[in-house]
Amino acid sequence: MTDSIKVFAPATVANVVCGFDTLGFAVSQPGDEVILRRSSKPGVTINKITGDQGKLSKDPIKNTAGYALHQLLSKLNPRFGFEMELHKKMPFGSGLGSSAASAVAAVYAASKLLDHPLDKEELLPFTLLSEEMASGSPHADNVAPSLYGGFVLIRSCDPVDVIQLSYPSPLFCTIVHPQIEISTRNAREILRNQVELKEAAVQWANVGGLVAGLLQKDYDLIGRSMVDNIIEPVRSLLIPGFDEVKKSALDNGAIGAGISGSGPSIFALSKDDSSANKIGKAMLDEFTKQDIMGTIFVSQINPDGPIVLD
Repeated sequence: MTDSIKVFAPATVANVVCGFDTLGFAVSQPGDEVILRRSSKPGVTINKITGDQGKLSKDPIKNTAGYALHQLLSKLNPRFGFEMELHKKMPFGSGLGSSAASAVAAVYAASKLLDHPLDKEELLPFTLLSEEMASGSPHADNVAPSLYGGFVLIRSCDPVDVIQLSYPSPLFCTIVHPQIEISTRNAREILRNQVELKEAAVQWANVGGLVAGLLQKDYDLIGRSMVDNIIEPVRSLLIPGFDEVKKSALDNGAIGAGISGSGPSIFALSKDDSSANKIGKAMLDEFTKQDIMGTIFVSQINPDGPIVLD
């Protein structure tokens, strides 16, 4: 058995407009990388972090990847510990599941180094604990798609019940990340605690429509179900030019578009690579009008989740 391994875990788009805390999917880029080594020293030691501009703690109890590993070791109590390097390849506060990708890469790598590897269902609870540590809520709409790949529906977090969904192929995702940062914790605090029953019923119908559209491979149903009148109107106020950016995506052929997670990244779905790139350019042009620079990521939906790198 090898004593070291390098793993990539992907970024994710959570909520998918109408599915707050219940829907998410994985993309191919960006993502985070973890190098993990078995160690005779007990516990978790973080030796190196890159790409974080000095923002992340090397204390494993204060680091999402380290905390997930700490919880795994506490549960399994193997005869060894782990030494970790964390290489951040995605922006902080982007709405792309940065903390989730780090935790997923860490536990997936750890499983490969265990005497008796765990399956993904067994690894998920450790990533949920790290999400709770990071944002104050054990939501799975980032960690689950990053770990499982593809589209997922989180029916429940307590107990954990995650359903993988089929989806049409090809299906491309364009993400534009503007150079502003939004804290997940802060983006949750501004949300309403109560909604009218009529509003909730509309939201339930859209989630059902979106899931049905994915399963039936009905692009039109997917698009007309990607509507949110509860979360998006509040969070969009934190993103300069949001309405114009979303409109530009739809005007240039997007099936649907919205905020990725808590933002500020905005994503759009489309049927092919050329459309996805055209949409990205149009979205970025609108941010540029707000004097905001940004980065475009284009990929198909990632069906695999984390992978071992050479």
